[in-house]
Amino acid sequence: MAKEMDMSITSDGQFDHLKRICNEAGIKLTHQRLEIFKEMVAAKDHPSAEAIHRRLQKKLPTIALDTVYRTLTTFDELGILRKLRLTGERTLFDANLDRHHHFFCTRCKKIEDVYWPEFDNSSLPEGIGSIGKIRARHLELHGLCKKCLAEGNE
Repeated sequence: MAKEMDMSITSDGQFDHLKRICNEAGIKLTHQRLEIFKEMVAAKDHPSAEAIHRRLQKKLPTIALDTVYRTLTTFDELGILRKLRLTGERTLFDANLDRHHHFFCTRCKKIEDVYWPEFDNSSLPEGIGSIGKIRARHLELHGLCKKCLAEGNE
């Protein structure tokens, strides 16, 4: 079961957070796991396991795609990063643990982080308790980005 994410992690504290969480879970912090983590933290996009694998092959030519995918999945389960499961798309990963949401351009597939504190702080609809207990909120916005709109790609 996934641990609740520590939303106050800063980039300076991410490595210490990684060490602590792995230690608590009894997971050895191998060189490959550390390099995968560093690549995710440095990523300016929301990469797939395949993209991380390609980026790491320069530093770690023998790293297997399966190792990257299993490590990213483990990090998701531990709350070290998030797995994005966008409808109809491949699985992507996000190391930004700040509370945020995602805008997905349905034309060019670009993903942008969206910060929306009003949504995050809004009260839940009445009757939600009869459905179950909400543990996290994540909003996915689908539409066309400014560039695709400007190109007339509606």
